[in-house]
Amino acid sequence: MGEGGSTGYVNPAGEFRRDQRYLETRITADGRDGYPVEAGRYRLVVSRACPWANRAIVVRRLLGLEPVLSMGVCGPTHDERSWTFDLDPGGRDPVLGIERLQEAFFARVPGYDRGITVPAIVDVPTGQVVTNDFDRMTLDLSLEWTRFHRPGAPELYPEHLRDEIDAVNRDVFRDVNNGVYRAGFAGTQRDYERAHARLFARLDDLSERLATRRYLVGDSITEADVRLFTTLARFDPVYHGHFKCNRSKLSEMPVLSAYFRDLYQTPGFGDTIDVEHIKQHYYVVHRDINPTGVVPAGPDLSGWWEPHGRETLGGRPFGDGTPPPPPVPAEVVPAGHAPQRP
Repeated sequence: MGEGGSTGYVNPAGEFRRDQRYLETRITADGRDGYPVEAGRYRLVVSRACPWANRAIVVRRLLGLEPVLSMGVCGPTHDERSWTFDLDPGGRDPVLGIERLQEAFFARVPGYDRGITVPAIVDVPTGQVVTNDFDRMTLDLSLEWTRFHRPGAPELYPEHLRDEIDAVNRDVFRDVNNGVYRAGFAGTQRDYERAHARLFARLDDLSERLATRRYLVGDSITEADVRLFTTLARFDPVYHGHFKCNRSKLSEMPVLSAYFRDLYQTPGFGDTIDVEHIKQHYYVVHRDINPTGVVPAGPDLSGWWEPHGRETLGGRPFGDGTPPPPPVPAEVVPAGHAPQRP
């Protein structure tokens, strides 16, 4: 079971392979798959620990979809069966009434035998999962839910930049988003070293790209930045040590560190990050890598609030749009779960 897209296996040669079979049903404006966009009908189920779910949390925040798409938050750990709603009173999601996300998958496909992953969008009236296709999900929030976007919502997937965004996303997914897992779960020294080399070669390329431009594509935040950000947020807390991605810490890569701080300090990004949940998930659940389940006390992440200086590169974070309002009170990350603003 796992994060959106993080269920996988190590093949006989020792290489980590991701199980990328999802429920690909889409929620669209015209309802062509049987699930039309409707206010209040669906519930986004996430864990703040998961980088793939974190993308959906950020996009939902930036677009202002909170009033029309509710969000259920699972705890940071899970067992072999499923994510659980252990943060909620009685251990049940207050809207869906279930204890395990698995129940919503089984309601849709009895005996569902693929990964019970977050993020997932559940049809509240039937209690059935509609989709857990994390890659398509955020794009559809941008393109299909437009009539519910807040005034001033940014264009995260503008038509004239889509080819470039898609190309960047492919490279980042292969070598960075998934690359950290390929290093962390590698079953042989050779596969680990290959994944480690590809990861840092791509991070070096991204550093070069971002040395002269504030954002990955165009002059404002796009889907590409969201997808890189959620991996970078986990780099020093878990990937550097737990996944052995240790040539350099993020804090030791000046361009990427400043780029990350710029996004972290942007409304809708840093306010979605729960470092405590992140560390608990990786260090407790991955017992094959960390048999003791001991969660490290560090690292010190107070530097995330240091000045980044990226404004000198120009660009406007939200393009012609505006920053999102603060998170709704029920969705504020608990105090102490992330570095506090000085």
